[in-house]
Amino acid sequence: MLPPMAPPVTERGVVKWLRENLFSGWFNTILTLAGIYVIWSLVTAALPWWLNSVWTAESLSQCREIVTATAGEGATGACWAMIRERWHQFLFGFYPQDAYWRPVLAFGLLFAAMAPVLFAGQKRNLSVLLGAVALVLLVTLMPASAPVAVVVLVMALLAGFIALAQVRPAMLLWFTAIYPALCFWLLWGGSIWVPVVAMLGFVVMGGAYLALVGRMGPTTSAVTGVALALVWWLFVDLPLTQVIDGIAPFALAKVNSDQFGGFLLAITIGVTAITFSLPIGILLALGRQSDMLIVKTLCVGFIEFIRGVPLITLLFTASLLLQYFLPPNTNFDIILRVIILVTLFAAAYLAEVIRGGLAALPRGQYEAADALGLDYWRAQRLIILPQALKISIPAIVSTFIGLFKDTTLVAFVGLMDPLKGVTQIVRADIDWKGIYWEPYIFVGAIFFVICFGMSRYSMYLERKLKTDHR
Repeated sequence: MLPPMAPPVTERGVVKWLRENLFSGWFNTILTLAGIYVIWSLVTAALPWWLNSVWTAESLSQCREIVTATAGEGATGACWAMIRERWHQFLFGFYPQDAYWRPVLAFGLLFAAMAPVLFAGQKRNLSVLLGAVALVLLVTLMPASAPVAVVVLVMALLAGFIALAQVRPAMLLWFTAIYPALCFWLLWGGSIWVPVVAMLGFVVMGGAYLALVGRMGPTTSAVTGVALALVWWLFVDLPLTQVIDGIAPFALAKVNSDQFGGFLLAITIGVTAITFSLPIGILLALGRQSDMLIVKTLCVGFIEFIRGVPLITLLFTASLLLQYFLPPNTNFDIILRVIILVTLFAAAYLAEVIRGGLAALPRGQYEAADALGLDYWRAQRLIILPQALKISIPAIVSTFIGLFKDTTLVAFVGLMDPLKGVTQIVRADIDWKGIYWEPYIFVGAIFFVICFGMSRYSMYLERKLKTDHR
């Protein structure tokens, strides 16, 4: 017997990978060499520009003088000093500087609100994420001029959340439910009773549903709950808010929507639209498959109309035309109008994505639900939708990523998005006039980090829910 020998060099390690993937034939060899040449040309052209970066300067001309003094005549270099000087505008727009702690706090608490949804039942991941939120807020709130009492209160609240995550993690969903009202109050300010009384409308809706579902069925009870909530918001909300505010006034300084900008605006629109478009898309997908002609016709008409119109058209509608259909002297916030139209736009696309997931399920799943004696809504909640949504995760997250990137289109309706609105304002300054690549690279890097984070969580969720072959 001959002793075992190591495989040839060409059949192992890096050499094998190169031979099989880059030099497997004459055509692939040519493509590989051409690709190496292109990459080398780009690196040699761009590397000096990166290496000659200037981080401290007061104008673009001063940046160029520093580059010339350090790298020689004719050299070029990135002027990151502009980002250092104007980073707050890219992040917050023209939000008041003494109130920066409010969007910072709202952004940090966003992750605390999402934690019980993203990591349901995972005590370790919940505690790690909540601890990271507490650490980040502790480091960022004080430089943002947050009152000491607010910092202490937030730290105590997050410490309570971490303890609760180990005992009753499901209780954290209550904070998730009230976070939208808290976020609205932090960002826009005003009386705290405005969002509190508005949230009571959802309490009325839920109470009516629970009280009537046993006698009237889920559909009729839900419609009745929505009707009562609308009555609350139209006729009870404002008078009750004024009464409570007169008795116990408690408010933050108001911030107008035209002061929003940068990533504060993009994240506000993106997160709100993502949050509300998913449930609306699910209802539209179910309505499109309904046996009721009126429901199916309305859902199909809405989906096809929205998907047949560019988003920029809807944004112009929100900015210019929607006001004509409202009563005189009605002040309908422009950001709220944009959020509504962007949410409906995303919901139409999500409806088709979820409909594809529903169509991918075998007929036996529906028959199994019928055999168990489940009604329509219980069958959808317990059997059909969990499987359909699992199938649709990649397409759903792809829609979310596209939606977040499309928030830059709000620049065309006068809002200061980070890509065009704020960048155009910064470049109009005489000190930075002529600068080009740096703001776009900075904004693109932040967009990449956020979108890459969403895609990685999507992959994690797919692996966690892949139980078919276990």
